Amino acid sequence: MKKLIIILLIMACGPLVWAQEVGLQLYSLRDKFKTDVPGSLDLIKSWGITKLEGGGTYGMSMEDFKKALSDRDLEVVSVGADYNELKDDLDKVIKNAKDFGAKYVMVAWIPHDGNTFTFKEAKEATDLFNMAGKRLKAAGLQLAYHAHGYEFRPYEGGTLFDYMAKNAKDFGFEMDLYWVQHAGADPLAVLNTYPDKFLLLHLKDMEENVAYNDTGHEDVETNVVLGTGKVDIAGLVKRAKELGIEYLFIEDESSRVEDQVPQSLLYLKGL
Repeated sequence: MKKLIIILLIMACGPLVWAQEVGLQLYSLRDKFKTDVPGSLDLIKSWGITKLEGGGTYGMSMEDFKKALSDRDLEVVSVGADYNELKDDLDKVIKNAKDFGAKYVMVAWIPHDGNTFTFKEAKEATDLFNMAGKRLKAAGLQLAYHAHGYEFRPYEGGTLFDYMAKNAKDFGFEMDLYWVQHAGADPLAVLNTYPDKFLLLHLKDMEENVAYNDTGHEDVETNVVLGTGKVDIAGLVKRAKELGIEYLFIEDESSRVEDQVPQSLLYLKGL
C-alpha cells in the first residue's frame, strides 16, 4: 500500500522534469529483468522516468526491445561497454550505442588483479580511454569512465584518479556518488576540482555506518533511499545542475529497489 501511495504521488506531481534529466540505471532492476522484461519497463514508466542507462536487450532482439521501449516512451541514452570490448572490438561498442540511439558509452570497471590497482593499470586505462574516446567522438558519441573507488589510491601527492582526470583528453567521467565517498573522497570536492570532466552522475546514497575503503566492493544492502544516508545528495544535485551535467541516473543495487526508487524520486522532487 505504501509503495502504491508513493507512486500515485509521483504521478500526481506530473512528469519528472528538471534542468537535467533524472533517469535510471537498469542494473537497479537486474533481478526483475531476468524474469519479466515488460513488467520491468512498465514499472519504470510508472515511476515517471523516461531516460535510461543500459546497453543490453535481456534476451530480446534489438528491434523488439526498442519497440518495447518506444511503446512506453522510454529511451536508452547511455550504454555500458566492457573494458576488453573497448580494447578489442570498438566497432561492436559503437554499433551497439548507435543501435540504441544513445549519446554516451560508459565503462564501469578497469580489470586488475584482486585488490591490486596500481599506476600501471591507471595509465593503461587512460591511454585506452583516450584512444577509444577519440574514435567514439568521430562517431558522435562520448565516452565516460565510471570510477569505483580504487582509483582514489595515493599517487604523487594526489590520487590515481587525479592522474586519470588530468590526462583525460578524449573522454570524461561518470561520477557514482556512493563509490567516490566509499573510497574516503569527498564527491563534491572532486566535482569542484574537475568541473569540466564529469559528463554523467549516478545518484546513490550510503547507509550511515558503512566504513570507507577503496576496494570497489561493498554489501549492496547499504544502498539507501536518496537523502537518508551519509552522501550529500542535495549539495551534489545542486552543483550538477550548475555545471549542466545532462543526466543523473538513480542506481539502487539493494534488494529493496522497488520500494526505494519511488521514495528517492519524491526526495529529488522536493529539492
